[in-house]
Amino acid sequence: MIRFGEKYKQWNAAFDAGQCAALGKPYITLHDDTIVHPLKEVDGAAMAWAQTPQQVIEVLKYVANES
Repeated sequence: MIRFGEKYKQWNAAFDAGQCAALGKPYITLHDDTIVHPLKEVDGAAMAWAQTPQQVIEVLKYVANES
């Protein structure tokens, strides 16, 4: 999970997302809808985008059950 928001270092999160994408590793972004547009490319490469930690858990449960 890669978390974006005012309290988090955006450049670190963006770097982590880029590393995951470059390595073909799935990731989930976590941020509110106020920064959807700036993160459209990051979200586009992500497995999923979530607005709450609970949504991240739901995605992980879903993916785990699909395996």
